[in-house]
Amino acid sequence: MQLKRVVVTGLGALTPIGNNIQEYWDGLVNGVSGAAPITYFDATKFKTRFACELKNFNVTDFIDRKEARKMDRFTQYAMVASDEAIADSGLNANDSDPDRIGVIWGAGIGGLETFQNEVLNFAAGDGSPRFNPFFIPKMIADIAPGQISIKHNFRGPNFATVSACASSSNSIIDSLNYIRLGMADAIVTGGSEAAVTIAGMGGFNAMHALSTRNDDPKTASRPFDKDREGFVLGEGAGALVLEEYDHAVARGAKIYAEVIGGGLSSDAYHITAPHPEGLGAKNVMINCLKNAGIEASDVDAINMHGTSTPLGDIAESKAIKEVFGEHAYKINLNSTKSMTGHLLGAAGAIEAISSILSMEHGMIPPTINHFTDDEGIDNKLNFTFNKAQKRDVKIALSNTFGFGGHNACVAFKKLD
Repeated sequence: MQLKRVVVTGLGALTPIGNNIQEYWDGLVNGVSGAAPITYFDATKFKTRFACELKNFNVTDFIDRKEARKMDRFTQYAMVASDEAIADSGLNANDSDPDRIGVIWGAGIGGLETFQNEVLNFAAGDGSPRFNPFFIPKMIADIAPGQISIKHNFRGPNFATVSACASSSNSIIDSLNYIRLGMADAIVTGGSEAAVTIAGMGGFNAMHALSTRNDDPKTASRPFDKDREGFVLGEGAGALVLEEYDHAVARGAKIYAEVIGGGLSSDAYHITAPHPEGLGAKNVMINCLKNAGIEASDVDAINMHGTSTPLGDIAESKAIKEVFGEHAYKINLNSTKSMTGHLLGAAGAIEAISSILSMEHGMIPPTINHFTDDEGIDNKLNFTFNKAQKRDVKIALSNTFGFGGHNACVAFKKLD
């Protein structure tokens, strides 16, 4: 069968460096770091006392206080970002068939704060099971797409993808395939995460996954730098409206880019560490190129997973050299996690948005906080260090990899 073309017609973002698309893009191109001391709880006794929290964000500016109390922060973030994307696209259930508009959303953890607080409250009590009646519906990862669909009356495919840090890239790829196969006209997709909590910080610290650069949080996320020593935890949401090309054209929608392919793979190696030779990362990019029907030499830019971990950055860099060969040196590579921190299940969505905006504006956001070359990484590659670079981007890839060995890669193309 002839696969349908899929395009992006709406974008929404809620990030540590900007609370909407314009603010997010401004933060990216200006190399703004979102890292700062934690304000949500007393982190004095924690190994890591900073994170990339949202700034100047008040949920009641967007959601009624009574309704907001029924949602975990990850769902609140999903609602705000998806509302922006839906408004941007002009998609409306009254003007289209609501049965053919879906919501597929990613979250690596879901309602962690809700789970944490309910258990702590129980432990502090007399043993009586006095749990909030909204405990379960606030906590479950699939509640975000459910809430989005209820608000907008979108009655098409509706579910959550959970693949750790690859979750929202998986949601984008699933959405691409549902529309390609004619099973939906449009899908609101992306991801959200709100893991800057006692449990989140404590858990990642116990794994030795986080940077502990408490004396200088703003430079703590330093992908590909010799002195990197862990990622910085971030929070927020990214949303995209994916739509069948003819459906978008028929209603006069603005088209940001075409989604031309997606690749998936597994490291099948370790529960948290990447394959040391980047085998899964290599395979996922090869699979994406094949699925998109393009050559390695067609790629202009790659938003790398680039978490600022000692092992991950090396493995991904090796994989890019293997896949792209000499062309790798002509590609603009970058890691926006140097600015936003790592948004876990929302990372793929906000990084896909960065790739799309790079096409629109002809600009590659920088990888900030690079001070010292790592001899284990080929620094002849263009990692777009410290300053944004002008570049006409026709095809871009976005990589996201997750604990468990989950790998996802999405390909976008600028429309002629």
